[in-house]
Amino acid sequence: MTMNAPEKNALEIARNYIACWNEIDIDRRRALLETHWQAQADYVDPLMAGANLLEIEALIAAVQARFPGHSFTLKEGTEGHNGRIRFSWSLDDNNAPQMPAIAHGTDFVTLGADGRIAHVTGFLDQVAA
Repeated sequence: MTMNAPEKNALEIARNYIACWNEIDIDRRRALLETHWQAQADYVDPLMAGANLLEIEALIAAVQARFPGHSFTLKEGTEGHNGRIRFSWSLDDNNAPQMPAIAHGTDFVTLGADGRIAHVTGFLDQVAA
């Protein structure tokens, strides 16, 4: 079986995804979303959902507002096949890196024919009390 370019670049796609969630400058975040996500991409996890880039950008802004000074970290083990990518992440306090992450999750991404993110399903693996 051969992998197409988006699947070979699963780690790069996951890194770009995390960069979108960590970008605090709204213009740069929107540029990242427009570059790496399809316009009608959708996102869903147990707590929130968005049906296009504007809604997804609002979700990211809301998470940043709720957890100022925190950032997402991509964990080891990103995998990709057949236009799908799976990776795990943690949400960490930038001011207290020695503290446990406040959340861990795993996201499943489906790529569009153009290699950009079309669908995301997120799971919360562990959330601090």
